[in-house]
Amino acid sequence: MNYCQKYDYVPQPQKIEAAIARIAQNAASLASPEVFKTCFSFMDLTTLHSNDTADSVRKLVGKVTALQKEYPTYPLPASVCVYPNFAAVVKAARPSAELHVTTVASCFPSAQSYLEVKVRECELAVENGADEIDIVLALGSFLAGDKESAAAEIRAMRKAIDEAGRKQGRKIILKVILETGLLATPENIAEASFLAMEEGADFIKTSTGKVEVNATPTAAYVMCECIGRYFERTGRKVGFKAAGGISNAKDALVYYCIGKTVLGDAWMNKDSFRYGVSRLGNSLMSEIEQKTVKFF
Repeated sequence: MNYCQKYDYVPQPQKIEAAIARIAQNAASLASPEVFKTCFSFMDLTTLHSNDTADSVRKLVGKVTALQKEYPTYPLPASVCVYPNFAAVVKAARPSAELHVTTVASCFPSAQSYLEVKVRECELAVENGADEIDIVLALGSFLAGDKESAAAEIRAMRKAIDEAGRKQGRKIILKVILETGLLATPENIAEASFLAMEEGADFIKTSTGKVEVNATPTAAYVMCECIGRYFERTGRKVGFKAAGGISNAKDALVYYCIGKTVLGDAWMNKDSFRYGVSRLGNSLMSEIEQKTVKFF
């Protein structure tokens, strides 16, 4: 299937780059403590290291708990994002259910394994407390031209997390990571965006953060345009998540402005817009406080 043809969408690189240049030029005019606090609330505060331990994960969640006492006017981040084996740790340590438990799954970051393994990993993550699951598009299939296999994998994992959530009386959010740096072209990014949304993604996400090229403004702009076109055609609102290399408030503001420009204010809330980050929190807090803050 040609998804871009189905949705009558053709990326126009020159227009996109010109639009991004205008957005970047004007982004500073939107900078304010209120906007940076809004960006703070979009964070999926992430630790995805080979040396993560239950204690290090609890320490990260503990910082979010301390935030409420030391900076009571700040919103909570949207979630803490960890490997699936730490789902129960985050659930037990979090200050409230408002702070979601997000886990990566589907044999993150490569997605190179058996579908049965990916599905079971998703189920286990939900069973152990995950509110949100971030899976990875099967790039091996997609780039080989086998879009149906890539779509079928998302479909199977969507079904699995829905069934696991239903048993617990919960609705689980599914994010699909496109790995846009490896998709490389706007056309591939658009095709993958539509494919993931058709198969039930609640969010589409730029990157794992584990490859050479991660989030870029161009990829974000294309993805947001696809989200808008999909919404026009179906009435279903899909969220956007920028992840990979977003470490300072200036970059976060550019992505915020892309979302606001392309999708509008209706998307500028944590139910529809996220950042996957490990270092951004301190930069946002430093902008808000107008001094260097090293909290996280």
